[in-house]
Order: sequence, then structure tokens, then C-alpha cells
Amino acid sequence: MKDKYFELSVKTDAFKDEIENFLIERFNNGIEERDNTLILRSEESFDGLIKELKDYVKVLEEIFNTKINLEINIKKKSNIDWIENYKKSIKPIEIDEFYIHPSWYENKQGKTNIIIDPALAFGSGHHETTRSCVKAINKYVKKDDTFLDVGCGSGILSIVAAKKGAIVDLCDTDELAVKSAKENFELNNVKYNDIWVGSAGDTDKKYDVVVANIIADILIFIANDIKTKVNGYLILSGIIDKYKNKVLEKYKEFVLVEEIPENEWVTLILKK
Repeated sequence: MKDKYFELSVKTDAFKDEIENFLIERFNNGIEERDNTLILRSEESFDGLIKELKDYVKVLEEIFNTKINLEINIKKKSNIDWIENYKKSIKPIEIDEFYIHPSWYENKQGKTNIIIDPALAFGSGHHETTRSCVKAINKYVKKDDTFLDVGCGSGILSIVAAKKGAIVDLCDTDELAVKSAKENFELNNVKYNDIWVGSAGDTDKKYDVVVANIIADILIFIANDIKTKVNGYLILSGIIDKYKNKVLEKYKEFVLVEEIPENEWVTLILKK
């Protein structure tokens, strides 16, 4: 552990949910929200992430023809105990039959236990989209189904599918996410069939169930790659409710089977 760490604070007057989800998809440590400000901490520089964030906000401004006031501040602080304090703030969560908890909590009898440590912030079970995807997988994935997780993050959704007995493939464009997913599969004593750095377009296989918990604009952008991989159900998430119809229009070849709303987010279950 280094003596110092960087603390990045991000505040915006518009598109807060989109910006938060953008950061969740790209940052490997925990994100804290305090007084409408997103706080990220890392021992490494935030220069690359800040540039990506500013570019993303410019795209939002162009698409919606509006001005977004983005406040970005960065501080260098002593690296004393913020990791331990953050750990104490993370509690286990129950979703249907699944008990998702950090490694420093005991398993719960009578539940299907999944260990995910909060340092892997993308997919710890605490975000609305992750919770609703777990519910959808629990309902629609059966033993021996073939399953593809596009943008796997920590691998939590693939682990849920593997616990259901599915034959799991997973991928992510972030090499660190793929590394973390591999570690989490080992930690949970489950196996995947295949994993790669990339996206759905990098395989020719078709699957009984495909899940993509990303963000609406990416779901639209890679729609053609995703649609060709589905033999049965398609679970789409990371969608803010106001963008639901735009996503559905891009996937209009599919039948909408169910929606799982939670706060301003919605998960869509489609069928070919």
C-alpha cells in the first residue's frame, strides 16, 4: 500500500445517473456517493478516467443539445484507513435465493452464497441493475442452458447463472474486469466455459440466454452483435427508464416478455 492516494469528486447538474453508470463501468474500486457528489479513490492517477469522462459528457451535450455543468476536483490524501472504512460500509444483500456478501462475512445457511468483495465495484449486487438482472437470471435460466454475459464486470451475473447450472461464457472489453471475473469464479468454486477480453462480436456461438448489463447507448451501439447471439432469452439492463423505448426500438425483432423496474432503472427480458 502506498503512502498517498488520490480522491476524485464528480458533481453534475444533469444526467447524474448516466454519469454514475459510466464511472461504474470503468472504475475498479468502490464509488461513494455523498451530498450528490460521486467520490472515487485510487492509488493510481485519474488522468485517463477524467479525460474519458469529459469526452462522454461532450457526447451527451451534443446528443441532447444542452449544457452540462460538470465539477471535477481531485485531492491527494494520506492512505490511512479508507479501504477498511469502506469495507465496514458494505453489507450483504439477499436477492431471491441468493445471498451475496463480501469475503469477511460468513455464508448463510439455506441460501445460495456468492462472495463478491466491494473493491470490485462493477457488480457487487448493490446496484439496482445488478439486482434486477439476478432476479431475471434466477427466473429464466435453467440447468444446462448456454449463457453469455456481455460486459461481465466482476462476473457476478455469470456466477449466478453458473450456480443455476448453466454453461457460461463471459466477456468484457476491460482486461481488469476479465481478470477480476476469473478470480471471483475461483473464489466461488464455480466454472465458466470460456472468457475473453472483447465483446459479443468476438464469438460465432448462439446462446439460450444472453445478458448485457451495460448502459443504454452501448446496448444500442452493439445491438447487431448481441442480437445474432440469441437463441432464446435476452436480458438487457443498465437502462434508465426514459431510454427504454429507444432500446426497445433497436431490438424490435424480439418480443418483450417482462420488465423489472427499480427506481429509475429498468431491466428488459426479451425473447426471440
